[in-house]
Amino acid sequence: MNKEHDEQFEVAYGMSDSIINEIEKVVLGKHNAVSMLVTAMFAGGHVLIEDVPGVGKTTLAASLAKAAGLNFKRAQFTPDVMASDITGFNIYNRQTESFDFKEGLVMCNILLADEINRASPKTQSSLLEAMEESRVTVDGVTYEVPNPFMVIATQNPTGFVGTYPLPEAQLDRFSARITMGYPSIDEEVDIISARKTVNPADKILSVSSLEYITAIRKLTQLVNVSDELYKYIVLLTSVTRRNENLALGASPRASLALMRMSQAYAFTHHRNYVVPEDICSVYKQVIAHRIILKQEAKLNRITADNVLSEIMRKTEIPFKSKR
Repeated sequence: MNKEHDEQFEVAYGMSDSIINEIEKVVLGKHNAVSMLVTAMFAGGHVLIEDVPGVGKTTLAASLAKAAGLNFKRAQFTPDVMASDITGFNIYNRQTESFDFKEGLVMCNILLADEINRASPKTQSSLLEAMEESRVTVDGVTYEVPNPFMVIATQNPTGFVGTYPLPEAQLDRFSARITMGYPSIDEEVDIISARKTVNPADKILSVSSLEYITAIRKLTQLVNVSDELYKYIVLLTSVTRRNENLALGASPRASLALMRMSQAYAFTHHRNYVVPEDICSVYKQVIAHRIILKQEAKLNRITADNVLSEIMRKTEIPFKSKR
């Protein structure tokens, strides 16, 4: 790294901290969830927030968009939402005797797919191309989605009536899955007291912009990963494919997501190089939703968390990694 790059990193570190601080004005006591969401944004990834209703999933997504200064749209996924609502559609213009393209909800920087598992599989799949290739195809014509682009999807893990579970191919598109959990008693007191007269979300300031977020994403890609850590990442991922408790292991896409999330995590912790602790800190969030437990493992009450903890324990950490 040269002096100019070091100065760019220092400025970007401060902006990263500012974004997190602004979000935490509203989302109280959930630093890990906030940090992981910001990490995914810098890594160029998408996030699935899976938790019970009312814990602030939508608030978290909207707060991120406002603090980062990005264009935000929300799609409330229900069975009657159509794929064209998401991707856009062509409508006939009688004056020009031609078809005009009407943009769908996907044409934004951050799209909140609220309760994504309540929409039909066809509507769910309308996001696949945008998430993987940053574009959509309508009637044979391809349109680029804005850059940066990020999907934040939410779903309730306990409500199964009237839902369509996301297929493995779509789950694999999400860089990370996070949960928020219930607040503590003191945190919940602060939450309700802060909302007595005003909405704290109105106090969030836009401390960044589209140009800054784009620049930060490029800086994140420059965060150094040593050869030893490349191998460590691949080992952590590939061993899931041979685990006796798993019917489906993580794909090579998971290895790529783990590398990028590790780079972004190091960046949010003011480092321009990755250490093994960065990889371990994001490992479960990146991998857990990509694996499928065998039925025997479920009957033995083994969870994905148990399996991944055991894998991390048994995989040798490269202590001598170079910066």
